[in-house]
Amino acid sequence: MPIDAAKVLAAEPRSGEISWTAKDVLLYHLGIGAGVPATDPGELRYTLESRLHVLPSFATVAGGGPPGVISGLSTPGIEADLARVLHGGQSLTVHRPVPVRGTATATSRVAGLYDKGDAALLVLRTDVADADGPLWTGDARIFLRGEGGWGGDRGPSARPDPPEGEPDRTVDRPVREDQALLYRLSGDLNPLHADPGFAGAAGFERPILHGLCTYGMTLKAVVDTLLGGETSRVRSYATRFAGVVFPGETLRIRMWRGEGTVRVAVSALDRDEAPVLADTVVDHS
Repeated sequence: MPIDAAKVLAAEPRSGEISWTAKDVLLYHLGIGAGVPATDPGELRYTLESRLHVLPSFATVAGGGPPGVISGLSTPGIEADLARVLHGGQSLTVHRPVPVRGTATATSRVAGLYDKGDAALLVLRTDVADADGPLWTGDARIFLRGEGGWGGDRGPSARPDPPEGEPDRTVDRPVREDQALLYRLSGDLNPLHADPGFAGAAGFERPILHGLCTYGMTLKAVVDTLLGGETSRVRSYATRFAGVVFPGETLRIRMWRGEGTVRVAVSALDRDEAPVLADTVVDHS
């Protein structure tokens, strides 16, 4: 059944309470590869509760799962096959440092629905606030393959120019064979990342890593490499998911430093540096 665009755009915002603890933060950090070497003081900021700093990308799983992809499919007017759903991009604006533990209200609404011809693009915005005020705002860009073609607005298509010159820093980050199995325990149980049969039906040779895991690994690399490990300096972080990552591969992360901004490009070193993340920007203090 095709998308009912009018019903999707008229959908009411949905709110609910979310909560998280230090254990959730620790599990998330391990899921994006923190803790290597295990006794490194820089890594202990992510893995030891007595000195814990929260990487802002934890916001994408706070409360037990991604606020965009799965919940977006339950929006009135959408009936989509999970095997044909792709997370196309993610942005995050941090209003205050994410606390180690908390309870907050998450309010999600449809911020856009665009007709890309062979797919529909749903933009789901989630605002999270606690008793002290706004915490973060996240936008998930969700592609529904085969659901376009109803004659709707194609949406914005402009993309930033690629960074110029040689990167200021380049780091390689290995992805463990069991990385997706560990990361999914933070809430995204989509079988695409664990079940070979499901991955094959979706057109992949084997399960792929969560895009949001790559998103977190990349932000950690930027924070550790260019921001002195200070997670509270991150103001916003946006990316476009340009390609897949298979567990066991190595990410090559290139960084270009600007005034209050880091531009980033991520590729899969094992596959002739196939693009993984593009149009990636970290704004910081």
